[in-house]
Amino acid sequence: MFDFERRLGELSRQTVLCIGDVMLDRYVYGDVARVSPEAPTVVLAAKWEDVTPGGAGNVALNITGLGARCVLVSAIGNDEAGRTLTDRLAKDKKIETRLVQDAVRPTTLKTRFVSEHYSTHLLRADWEDARPVEIERENEIIARALEALPDCGAVILSDYGKGVLTQRVIEELIAAARKAKKPVVVDPKGNDYRIYRFADLVTPNRSELSRALNREVRTADEVAQGAAELCERTDVNAILVTRSEEGMTLVERGEEPVHIPAFPVKVRDVSGAGDTVVATLAAMVAMGADLEAAARAANAAAAVVVGKRGTATVSFSELRAVLLPPALRAYEEKLAFDPRALDEHVNEWRRAELRIGFTNGVFDLLHPGHLKVLAEARAACDRLMVGINSDASTKRLKGDNRPIQDEISRAQMLAALEAVDLVAIFEEDTPLELIRRVRPHVLVKGGDYTKDQVVGREIVEASGGEVLIVDLLPDRSTTRLVERSKKRG
Repeated sequence: MFDFERRLGELSRQTVLCIGDVMLDRYVYGDVARVSPEAPTVVLAAKWEDVTPGGAGNVALNITGLGARCVLVSAIGNDEAGRTLTDRLAKDKKIETRLVQDAVRPTTLKTRFVSEHYSTHLLRADWEDARPVEIERENEIIARALEALPDCGAVILSDYGKGVLTQRVIEELIAAARKAKKPVVVDPKGNDYRIYRFADLVTPNRSELSRALNREVRTADEVAQGAAELCERTDVNAILVTRSEEGMTLVERGEEPVHIPAFPVKVRDVSGAGDTVVATLAAMVAMGADLEAAARAANAAAAVVVGKRGTATVSFSELRAVLLPPALRAYEEKLAFDPRALDEHVNEWRRAELRIGFTNGVFDLLHPGHLKVLAEARAACDRLMVGINSDASTKRLKGDNRPIQDEISRAQMLAALEAVDLVAIFEEDTPLELIRRVRPHVLVKGGDYTKDQVVGREIVEASGGEVLIVDLLPDRSTTRLVERSKKRG
C-alpha cells in the first residue's frame, strides 16, 4: 500500500509536462433582483469579476499548487486575452511556459456570469476558434514539448478540443513518452479514444464514457465493464472514470476494477475539477505512485476543489489534510503554502493585536543552533512566522548539493516545533517580499549578522518594529554537520 504520510513530500521534487488547450476563464459575479423589461431574462447586477488561467492553464496551476513544477506547452492568440493569460501564468514561478503565438486563431476566452446569492451560473459566453492549428504551429508545439520531455517525470495531454492537440501532436508525443518511459495521462475530448492509443491513463467522466461507448452507463458495474471494453478497443493501459458524488472507478487492463468512494463535501462549483484530477494523477505517477494510489489522491484533491468557487486549485496542505488522519495533521495548519492562507493567519493575528515575529533561513538539517534562535524569537513575540528558502533558492545560495532535504520536508519539521506558529516558503534569494507582506513587529536573525545586514530591516523599523540579533551557539551549523558526516564516511 502506498505510504501517503511518508511519500507526499516528494511531490515538490517532480516536474510534469502539460500539453493542451489553454484558455482564459473570466467570472462576473453579482446579484439577481429583477427580470429584464426588454426580454424574459434575469438581470445580473454585476459587482466584481475575476480572471484566471483555464483549461491546460488551470492544470498547470493545480500541478504547482501541489508543490511540483510544470512545463506548459500550448498556443495562444496575438490578442489581449493571450497577453493577460501569459501575465497570469508568469506570476507562478514554478510554471515554465512554452507558448506558441498563433496570429490566425484567437485565445479562447470563456466568460461566466454568476449569481452570488444563489451560487448559480446564469450564462457562459465563449470567444474561440476550435480549428486545428496550422502545420507550422503544430511543428512548434511538438518541438517545444519534445525538448522539455527528458526533464519531466510524467506527461499530461489536456484536450479541450480547441485545436492544439491534433492527431499528429498526440501520436508523436505519446510515442516519444513511451520511448522515454514517461507515463502519459490524458484528459480526453471527443468520442473516439483510439487517438490516445498507448496512453497510460485516460480520465473521462461518466457521460464522456457513455458517449465513447455509444451507450448509457449508469451503475458502478456498468462503468467498470464499459471502461474495460474501451481499454481493449483503444489499446489504452487504464481508464479512470469520474462519477461525481459517487466517486471514481479505476480499470487497468487485466486487473479487477477499483471503486473509490467520494468524500462527503458541500459542492459549490465543479468548474475545473477535471483539471485538478488529471494534475494530481500526473504528479503522483511522476514520483512513482501506482495508479490506484494516484487515483485516491486525485479523488481527495477533487473533494477539496469542488468546495471552492470558480476555477480553483488544490494546495499540497489541503490534499494532505484530506488524505491523512487528524492525528498526523496536527501541525498542518501551520503550513502556509498558499498566499491566501498566509494572509488569513496574519490578518487574524493583527485583529487580535498580537505581536508578530519573523525569522528566516534554509533550515536544511535542524540543529541546536536553530532551536536557540527559534526559541528566543518566539519569546520576543506572540506569534512567530518562519520563512524558508525554496529548493531552487537554496541551490542558488548554497550550491548544487543543497538542500539535503526538500522544501516540503523542511517546512513540515519547522511546523512541528512548538515555538513556530506559521511557516511559508519563498522562491526569491531573500525574504524581502515575504517581509513586506507580513509586516512583522520584530525581525529576528542569528548572530552571524549585524543589524545593518538584516534583509527587511528598513521595512520593519519604518513601521515602528525592531530587529533582534540572537547569539549563535559555537560550532553549530548545517554546513559543519555535512562536513563532519563526509569525514566520518
